[in-house]
Amino acid sequence: MKVLMIGSGGREHALVKKLLESERVDSVICAPGNGGISFDAECFNISVMDIEGMIALAKEQMADFVFVAPDDPLAAGMVDAFEKEGFRCFGPSAAAARIESSKVFSKNLMKKYGIPTASYEVFSDAEKAIAYIEQQGEFPVVVKADGLALGKGVIIAENMAEAVDAVKSIMEDKVFGASGNNIVVEEFLTGPEVSVLSFTDGKTVAPMVSSMDHKRALDGDKGLNTGGMGTVAPNPFYTEEVAKVCMDTIFAPTIKAMQAEGCPFKGCLYFGLMLTPDGPKVIEYNSRFGDPETQVVLPLLKTPLIDVIEAVADEKLDEIFVEFSDEACACVILASGGYPGSYKKGIEINGLNEKGNVDGATVFHAGTKCENGKILTNGGRVLGVTAKAETLEIALEKAYTAASKIDFEGVHKRNDIGQRALSALK
Repeated sequence: MKVLMIGSGGREHALVKKLLESERVDSVICAPGNGGISFDAECFNISVMDIEGMIALAKEQMADFVFVAPDDPLAAGMVDAFEKEGFRCFGPSAAAARIESSKVFSKNLMKKYGIPTASYEVFSDAEKAIAYIEQQGEFPVVVKADGLALGKGVIIAENMAEAVDAVKSIMEDKVFGASGNNIVVEEFLTGPEVSVLSFTDGKTVAPMVSSMDHKRALDGDKGLNTGGMGTVAPNPFYTEEVAKVCMDTIFAPTIKAMQAEGCPFKGCLYFGLMLTPDGPKVIEYNSRFGDPETQVVLPLLKTPLIDVIEAVADEKLDEIFVEFSDEACACVILASGGYPGSYKKGIEINGLNEKGNVDGATVFHAGTKCENGKILTNGGRVLGVTAKAETLEIALEKAYTAASKIDFEGVHKRNDIGQRALSALK
């Protein structure tokens, strides 16, 4: 089989590598791809939002299967367009992708079907939102832009001044564009956070290994929110008992709710959960593989990925057993200096071998490009250095040892990835 992978980040690199492990996959092509992906797949410089261009590429290259990985093209209906042209696809329809592309849709879905989540109100008027927050008088409070905002559309306000600033910057200053026309104001939940990616064909749901993300830029969970500075799997807070509660109260009900709404979800549904004193609650849904969670979950997948995604596309997920290793996996992100603010691009990366890797770990490329035989930085999150082992402690040691071999001007990483998980295991 020949698979077309759409996207350009560390998530896509992990997906490409996993697909190539199967003897049934002859080749993977990627658009637009990145410097690291180009060592594993032929890359084509087509924008992820160019639906017509992607379909033309799939026809020209005679792709047997198309995998749409990022959120924006899913929300724009890329899977619908490919399926209309007769291609087999992995990813939800635009109607199903609303579970991520509209916070209002997802919150209302949870309220309607009794799926546990933070209490909330929806606003289309800034002054009314501010008045409501003042009336509630509870802080911190969470302010969310309705639409997609590159994972940055959530602001946790610690006091009234910050809340007013959050509402006005999203709704009046339009810092996230039209995504801020409506906002969700919700209660701040406390407890350990857990990410659970799951395969679903619209009827059956197969949760993957749980993971723990580290969103803040600096050690000790300080600094600005990022797309993720590292991950570990499995998440020690996500016990078998918690998993059963989540399946009964969140996972299965969400799949049934989407069916009932006439937009069954097929693809990878990401559950961002908070294990509160009142039980597990949904913080957010994503309509695709998370980044960098994918980089620690996929290395633990034992069932060939191509078999799973075909079963999802054919609505036969109940006919296969999705198996994971009981090892642990850790990913340390190497970011550009200044990220998530402004940063330089085009800086040469030292310490990688000619295939863009290092001994002792797997390097997933997120923001890189190749020029004149050199690998250069080309994004905020540059590399995800990933290792698996029998224990999380060994996996972290391997990942950090490998990361220390790589260097570029301004390189920034967190030095405490996995420490909270290790403490919980003791």
